Amino acid sequence: MNNSVGNTARLLGAGLRALLVLTVICGVIYPLAVTGVAQALFNDKANGSEIKDGGKVVGSELIGQRYDLPLKKGQETPEPDLKWFQPRPSNGLGTNSVNTQYKLILSGATNLAGDSGSKKTKDGKEVCDPKAQEGLCAQVLAARDAVIKDNQTADYKVKPSDIPAEAVTSSGSGLDPHISPKYADLQAHRVADRNGLDVKQVEKLVDDHTDGRILGFMGEPRVNVLKLNIALKHLVAEKG
Repeated sequence: MNNSVGNTARLLGAGLRALLVLTVICGVIYPLAVTGVAQALFNDKANGSEIKDGGKVVGSELIGQRYDLPLKKGQETPEPDLKWFQPRPSNGLGTNSVNTQYKLILSGATNLAGDSGSKKTKDGKEVCDPKAQEGLCAQVLAARDAVIKDNQTADYKVKPSDIPAEAVTSSGSGLDPHISPKYADLQAHRVADRNGLDVKQVEKLVDDHTDGRILGFMGEPRVNVLKLNIALKHLVAEKG
């Protein structure tokens, strides 16, 4: 009986010692070591690739934002604020009331098939049905019409062939922070007109904020919309 109690006590003691040691190593020392290395060697990435303006964090380099006018009474969807460069269409799955610049807290795509809202021609080709009320084709056509309407100025007309694909389709995440230089250049005329700037100034701003392919060969040239709009804000302030 005494041996059984003693063995049990020793086993419990060994288990408790192992629990304490592993808790200190795995729950304290290891997290502190990983955090220390991350902060020392990858500070920007470890903290969420924050973008600051005037000493304040205004967003992340990795997460897209909307640039909309305040929601009017009776509106369910706010109108875009056309003095700013606009990102890709967003089809995320959630909203928040804490930071209204981030309309999405859950990322996600539409999951609509490529032929959603399309019709077949006589020769068997799939084309968008302009009469479709819903589906991917309806979304793309609505986005196309909005791009044309929003970006035309007295001196610049937008043709459907001028519109890049990402201007009318959302990314897989719905939170893409980048647009192509072509889409940024398409918006430059409207942005210049709305802010009283010369188009050449705005186009130079786009060129200065265009990132090339990663390592020179991966991906496509891209423009971070948040960084571009911050630069635009400062350009407008200098002009004023």
